[in-house]
Amino acid sequence: MIIANPAAQSGEGERGARFAESFLSTFESATNSFKVVRTAAQGDATGIAANAAAYDTVIALGGDGVIHEVVNGLMQIKGLDRPQLGIVPMGSGNDFARTLGIKKNNVAAALAQLVRGEARSCELGRVNGSYYMQTLSFGLDAAIALDATNKRAEGTTQKGEELFARSALSILSKAGDGYTCKASFDDEDPVDLKSIIFAVQVGPTYGGGFKICPDADPTDGLLDVCYNIKKPSLPKLLALLGLARAGKHTVSKAVESRRITRAELRFETEPPCQVDGEKLEGTEFSIEVVPHALEVIFPKKAARHNV
Repeated sequence: MIIANPAAQSGEGERGARFAESFLSTFESATNSFKVVRTAAQGDATGIAANAAAYDTVIALGGDGVIHEVVNGLMQIKGLDRPQLGIVPMGSGNDFARTLGIKKNNVAAALAQLVRGEARSCELGRVNGSYYMQTLSFGLDAAIALDATNKRAEGTTQKGEELFARSALSILSKAGDGYTCKASFDDEDPVDLKSIIFAVQVGPTYGGGFKICPDADPTDGLLDVCYNIKKPSLPKLLALLGLARAGKHTVSKAVESRRITRAELRFETEPPCQVDGEKLEGTEFSIEVVPHALEVIFPKKAARHNV
């Protein structure tokens, strides 16, 4: 089953869905049978995927938003009946595609990778009962990601890193003291933080290619965390953002990185929060890794993560 968002990339998703139908009809060796289902509204993909137990593979065609919905739908299916996941990325951020090594915004190339690919067991993150396949963040980085999402909805022509950087310059220039948070990691004692940046990742990147957790591996059964332990000045904060493009910010004494299986976060006031680019509300967050959650198709010759 292909679950396609026809509105992705200003209508390119519909053209992508039609190409997928033609491709799978022409190359009979790719599959014994297939079905293409188009979403009509936000949230549709979750319900469609949740009822896909009769299929061995579900392909999400669209941006990270529709992939996020498909993942949450598949996780409603019991493990032995759960189809494997493939993606045809048609979005602006495409961070999950970077993690897998799938060609971005190129339906023909992505489908060719999928039919020749291999499935690997991947973990997911779970926050307050909702699953995520790539990124969860709090604080200013979440505010930046949400601002970029809003700009896309308003029709901006900027994409990926360019859009993320523009939002970052606007929001970081208004940075305050951060968000007071009590954080517990695994079995450790709680620590008090002033969170400016706090990311809990399955894959390495967010914001269209910023390597916030450069060594994150979706097959290792762990979540990678990056957060500030000091409040940098605005110039240093902007410099850290620039370093994060290449994943070099982790050497800073203002930043700490670690790997965890679970975390409990309690904020004094509600922080900006995004999960796979979607807004999440609240002040208390229970986070955990779900190992071996999904079989996900990688390109056959791809490294475990290709960013």
